[in-house]
Amino acid sequence: MSKRHPKDEFFERLAAFETGRPASSEIRAPARLKSKIYSALVRKQQESGPIASVSRSHAAGYGLCVFEQLHRIAPVGEAAKHFNGCGVCHARKLAESFENAPIWWGNCPYVEFQNR
Repeated sequence: MSKRHPKDEFFERLAAFETGRPASSEIRAPARLKSKIYSALVRKQQESGPIASVSRSHAAGYGLCVFEQLHRIAPVGEAAKHFNGCGVCHARKLAESFENAPIWWGNCPYVEFQNR
């Protein structure tokens, strides 16, 4: 069992007071916020160089969304497979704009962020 920092209890009580919820209730971040943070982190990661290709991600066992799967099998060179399709995908825009975005396909991080 990990040792709790003494300030943890104080901040939990403070959050409970501010939200009107018991300290033990689960407080979830809005799906829109999670989506915007994820998008910003991916953009920041791209600043340091190309992200892993969809072929490499698939070979490593990571799930690909339907659009990444199409990009993976497309007859383009490996260099082109480093393209981040999430940046232009309508699912990203919907998830950043709506709390319960109407997106449902598998392996889409934006679907996973929805508080359903």
